[in-house]
Amino acid sequence: MSRAIILLPEAVIDAGNAFKWHDQQASGLGNDFLADLERAYQLIAETPAHYPVRFDSFRRILVKRFPYAIYFEYDDKAVFVHCVFHCAQDPVKLMSRLLASSG
Repeated sequence: MSRAIILLPEAVIDAGNAFKWHDQQASGLGNDFLADLERAYQLIAETPAHYPVRFDSFRRILVKRFPYAIYFEYDDKAVFVHCVFHCAQDPVKLMSRLLASSG
């Protein structure tokens, strides 16, 4: 059973910023990034329990080709994407963002 993907506002901002940055680096690279995000969303929609829990109830999938991780939670009907996080950022920033989004 495939679940609906719900992108929380912070995740939409993250993805938009990453798209813009990649597109400035090389024409079309932003679209490649978005395509890889879509593939990751499809995978977690189909098998969210397959991906490891990293913080509290948040699971993580790594984005192919790009140094980003998607952090999400899920229930029987939907996957809730909390952030699209560049892996070189401070993990303390990640934890504080996830804790803020769960409360």
